[in-house]
Amino acid sequence: MARNSRSNDWGFPRWRAYGAAREAQQVKMCDRFGCDQPGNCPAPKSPNSPERWYFCAEHAGEYNRNWDYFQGLDAEERAKREQDEQRDAGAFQNSGYYGWGGPGDGSRSRDELNALKALDLEDDAVFDDVKKSWRRLAKEYHPDVKPGDAQAAIRFQTIQAAYEVLRSAEERRTWKPVGTKD
Repeated sequence: MARNSRSNDWGFPRWRAYGAAREAQQVKMCDRFGCDQPGNCPAPKSPNSPERWYFCAEHAGEYNRNWDYFQGLDAEERAKREQDEQRDAGAFQNSGYYGWGGPGDGSRSRDELNALKALDLEDDAVFDDVKKSWRRLAKEYHPDVKPGDAQAAIRFQTIQAAYEVLRSAEERRTWKPVGTKD
């Protein structure tokens, strides 16, 4: 029987996974003396230097704990360098306003946070607090309690809309398909 010398990599589809080459892969070892783990975490040898150490995850953590960016600088040079870094990073710091980094832990949408604000609640309020605040404010601003007051009517509609947003969000959070157990 003749030996098949044709590679499986010709044509389409490829029969072997991408990156499954047969040649040996280049692996950098951890630069910490005595460590035999792969060094896949680059760390600078000095500030603003292109040279890098390569550590394993454990030794990279140790290196980062002891890293002092301003090492070897006197107090005046430190202050100047820190001021320059703050000036250069100012635009990035100010751009946080437009990003996702708002109040809360990320579990609530922007609409839910606005609804909580309309009900005079904190960002981490639970749904029982929402119900209590909704009832209290609805009784205070209801059109039957304050007939002819346009501002009270608008406030009442805002309270109702906020409660609907939070109620539907709570239902989505706690909804479980039929037949599932807790």
